[in-house]
Amino acid sequence: MANLIVVLAVVVALIVFLGNAVRVVRQQRVAIVERLGKFNRTLEPGPHLLVPVLDKVRHNLDMRENVVPFPPQGVITEDNLMVSIDSVIYFQIIDPVRAAYEAQDYIKAIEQLTMTTLRNIIGGLDLEQTLTSREEINQKLRIVLDEATGKWGIKVNRVELRAIEPPATIRDAMEKGARAERDKRASILIAEGQRQSQILSAGGEKESAILRAQGDREAAVLRAQADRQAQMLRAEGEAQAISTVFGAIHAGQPDQALLAYQYMQMLPSLAKGDANKVWIVPSELNKALEGLGSAVGSITSGIPAQASGQFTAPPKIDVQGEIEKQNAAEAAASERTMQEAIAAAQQLERPAVSAHVERPAALEAASSGTSEPAAQGGDPATNGSTAAAGPEHAEPERG
Repeated sequence: MANLIVVLAVVVALIVFLGNAVRVVRQQRVAIVERLGKFNRTLEPGPHLLVPVLDKVRHNLDMRENVVPFPPQGVITEDNLMVSIDSVIYFQIIDPVRAAYEAQDYIKAIEQLTMTTLRNIIGGLDLEQTLTSREEINQKLRIVLDEATGKWGIKVNRVELRAIEPPATIRDAMEKGARAERDKRASILIAEGQRQSQILSAGGEKESAILRAQGDREAAVLRAQADRQAQMLRAEGEAQAISTVFGAIHAGQPDQALLAYQYMQMLPSLAKGDANKVWIVPSELNKALEGLGSAVGSITSGIPAQASGQFTAPPKIDVQGEIEKQNAAEAAASERTMQEAIAAAQQLERPAVSAHVERPAALEAASSGTSEPAAQGGDPATNGSTAAAGPEHAEPERG
């Protein structure tokens, strides 16, 4: 029984000895070993043997990048406003020995250093700069922390300000200012839109007025040309009628008795009308009536049965033919204008040989439009039809 107890004691002592002698370090971690209270060595990841009782692992440090958020801190700006800043520090241990022995609690030290540095930086900025210069504040804070933590074996990689909270009254004022700015931009946009709309409306009204004026001008020109042609046709018709009557009278060779008879037939027409209060009796009436009382038969016997003189009727006016000629002339003018425009377009498509080459005559005619011929000599179709119909409309020789 005593031997069994001794064996069990030896086995337990051996297990305890092996448990204290063998130490396994995980990946991305470093162990600090002290021998009799003094730094001895560092243990890399993997299994290691220690001297029991003499060697002890005091620190087991994580070599990965650490992310430490700090609680919101009150900071006073240059314009005496209290803001609350919430920050995050990204750091990494690069020297585990210095990190273990240079700072008692390096995380708390970094937190206090961050607070004091933020107060120094924000104290030189007003609220507007604090809210708009976040990247600049992060850069300055990182440089200061990196310099301070370098002797601790720690490198600060990044510093981020998660939130900058101004006082509630300042937030309300900022919201009102932002709302006013948005309303201002909206009013400006609305005014700009109304301005553009009015400009476009005025431009449309101007163009429509110009087009209406051009249409009225062309309509007036066409009406004037139509009136001119109608007056010419009426004048030519009246001229031919007068020539026909005049020729018939001369060809009939009327005598004094016939003229007196016709004169008597016109007297009732002269007397018609309520406004005719005064009659004018010509002096030749007595002479004309001298032979009328003797016998009506002698008067009627003096009227010839048919015209015995030589009379040639003037040529008839072919109005339909003139209209057809005018339409043909207008169609020819339109075709000629279209061909000139096509030639001008083809000339524009060809590469220019020289910058000083004059534009072809077809392009000049196409660009000038049809208003120039009308201004110089009137409507070409009208001129052509008038010129063509000239010989036919000539006044016949009066006898």
